Amino acid sequence: MSEEINAKMVGELRAKSGAGLMDCKKALVESKGDFEEAMTILRKRGVAAAAKRAGRNAAEGIVESYIHLGGKVGVLVEINCESDFVAKNDEFRLFAKDICMQIAAASPLYVKRDEVPESILEKEREIAAEQAKDKPAQAAQKIIEGKINKYFGDYCLMEQPFVKNPDQTIQDLLTAQIAKLGENMMIKRFVRFQVGE
Repeated sequence: MSEEINAKMVGELRAKSGAGLMDCKKALVESKGDFEEAMTILRKRGVAAAAKRAGRNAAEGIVESYIHLGGKVGVLVEINCESDFVAKNDEFRLFAKDICMQIAAASPLYVKRDEVPESILEKEREIAAEQAKDKPAQAAQKIIEGKINKYFGDYCLMEQPFVKNPDQTIQDLLTAQIAKLGENMMIKRFVRFQVGE
């Protein structure tokens, strides 16, 4: 290892990214010791690796539960992976727990945008169009698209900012887990209960 890129740097990058030692070393060498650039390199490689795994069958997994303090909110979520080995992995279970806490805190209605009924989207478009009616056509269209994307960001779990790290979406978090654990994973479904609803 060169003097500029020492074991401490590699260890820090590994702790932050969860990537393997050799991957961290290569990323640091490639980035000439720039920690943030090395993180970007690792994320890009993780996204590429996760994309390759996306088509693989994920028929194993767990149903995780979470009851919020005081018993007022409860969540059940099914998260699938490829093997029973990963389903029993502590890292996978922590991820599932984080997803439960996300659902409890952020109250999504759908896992992803293609689950949102067209009737809901049509109603949101009508509201946005009414709000933008005095704008030029092109500006109005952008406003409508922006409002629809905001709706997806508010109510689709995969597009919500992660409550523990708002710079990261749940999709980013899932992609990082796929890269780290080396298997395709998917958040299949969830249900959120709240007393009085």
